[in-house]
Amino acid sequence: MQTAQQLISDIRDCTLCRDTLPLGPRPVIQFSPEARILIAGQAPGRKVHQTGVAFDDASGDQLRNWLGINREQFYDATKVAILPMGFCYPGSGNNGDLPPRPECAETWREQLLAHLNKLDLILIIGQYALKYHLPQYKGSVTNAVKDWHTSWPRVLPMPHPSPRNRRWLKQHPWFEQQVLPVLRQRVSFILHHD
Repeated sequence: MQTAQQLISDIRDCTLCRDTLPLGPRPVIQFSPEARILIAGQAPGRKVHQTGVAFDDASGDQLRNWLGINREQFYDATKVAILPMGFCYPGSGNNGDLPPRPECAETWREQLLAHLNKLDLILIIGQYALKYHLPQYKGSVTNAVKDWHTSWPRVLPMPHPSPRNRRWLKQHPWFEQQVLPVLRQRVSFILHHD
């Protein structure tokens, strides 16, 4: 098995999807074997591609609010790993960004996960991460989020924190009322206790 440092270096140099990416390759991940929380998202958006910083957009502001943590905590790789299903911006289609390129997960994901031995919580954001991390689950993201308290002690499916999801949040007020207080408490405990 490669060292974590060598693996990260190889990922940063990755050009597997070069010919299919509209803005070219720019893998965006945050990773340390010391991380206690893993955020498994979809793929970087255009703004994140430009900055090279994961969740450096309105979605990130919302996600940090949901977690009850500040930017300093969020961007501390020894606390929070951020590994989207696709590491590069896949481009946009008629209904928003395209799905993550599958090559990232196929090539890198298992190797990265093998180094994350200290995880206490995996936050699954969106359908592609749900299919990968909970392949036995056949329902929708909404139903997976609804089942949060009974199904998976270390894994929490979540809706995407995009501002485009305001309608979903309005239709499902239980997420903010019931899930977020427990999530914030759990995140705080994880980050403040070894």
